[in-house]
Amino acid sequence: MSRLLEVRDLSVRYPTARGELNAVSGVNLDLDAGQTLGLVGESGCGKSSLGRTLVRLVKPSDGEIRVNGIDLAGLSGRQLQARRQDVQMVFQDPSSALDPRLSLFDSIAEPLRARGELNRQQRQARVAELMQQVGLHPDLASRLPHQLSGGQRQRVVIARALAPRPALIVCDEPVSALDVSLQAQILNLLCDLQAQLGVAYLFISHDLSVVQYLADRIAVMYLGEIVEIGDRALFWQRPAHPYSQALIAAVPIMDPSRSRAADKQVLAGDVPSPFTPPSGCRFHTRCAHVHSRCREQKPHLQTLQTGHQVACHLYDATSGAPA
Repeated sequence: MSRLLEVRDLSVRYPTARGELNAVSGVNLDLDAGQTLGLVGESGCGKSSLGRTLVRLVKPSDGEIRVNGIDLAGLSGRQLQARRQDVQMVFQDPSSALDPRLSLFDSIAEPLRARGELNRQQRQARVAELMQQVGLHPDLASRLPHQLSGGQRQRVVIARALAPRPALIVCDEPVSALDVSLQAQILNLLCDLQAQLGVAYLFISHDLSVVQYLADRIAVMYLGEIVEIGDRALFWQRPAHPYSQALIAAVPIMDPSRSRAADKQVLAGDVPSPFTPPSGCRFHTRCAHVHSRCREQKPHLQTLQTGHQVACHLYDATSGAPA
C-alpha cells in the first residue's frame, strides 16, 4: 500500500474582529492510497477547516500537505490549479454545492471543461460514464438541481468530484443532510466506488456509527488537534484517549436492556474558545483524569503497544502503557 497523503504540522488560523481563531493546530496524519480515514469530533473542533485546507479552499497558515509527494501547501496560481485534480471534495449540503442554473450534465462536466483536456464528444462520454457509476439515470441529465431529490443531488456532487479522476476525495459530512435510508445508499455507493476505482477518502463526520461502517482507520479531533489515531475495530473496542472514550459512550445503543441514560459518560463543561485555547492539554478542562501535568505540558502523539497513536499524559512515553 503506497502512502498517498502526508500532513505535517498543519495549522490554520483565521483573523477575526475578536482576534486570531485557531481552527487547526499542528495536525499530523497519513493516508494510504485506496484507504479511508474517518475524522470525528464535536461540532466546531476544526474538522471542516482541515478538510477544506487539504483541498486548498483554505490557505494553511503553517505546515505541509503532501499528495503523492507534492506539497500542495506551497503551491499557488497555475501550479496549484494543475494539481487540483488530485484532491476533490464532497460537501455536506448538495443543494448549496450545486449551481442552481446548471443542469445535472453541466454540473458534472464543469471540472472537465475547466481543465480543457477533452472535446465535447469526449466530455459527453465521460459524463455518461460517471452518471452510470453513481447510479443516475440518463434521463436526468437535463434536470436542474431543484428538480432532483436530495439523494440524487448528492450523487451528482460525487460524480462531479470523480470527474477529474482524483486520488483522494475529502467527504465533509456527506450524508448528514439525508434521510436514514438515503444515507445507507450513499455510504454503499462510496464503498462500491472505492472498490472499483481505488480512490481514497478522508471521511469527516460527527456520527461515529457512520464512520465505523466506512473507515479503515479513525482520527479523533478536539479543539483543532488530533488526540488519537488508530485502527477502526480496535478504536471501537478499546479507545485510548478519554475524549474518544466519551464519544463512544455517547453513541446510542439499540438495546433496551443495555441502553440507559444514567450509564452514559457525559462530558462536563463546555468546549473552550478557539480564540484562547487552554494551555497544556486542551482537553484538561473537561477530563475526569486531569492532573497538574495536563494543565502545564502539552501531550504529543505517541504510539502505544496496540499500535494506536494517542496524545495523553495518562500513557507512559517509553512503554506506551497507562502511566
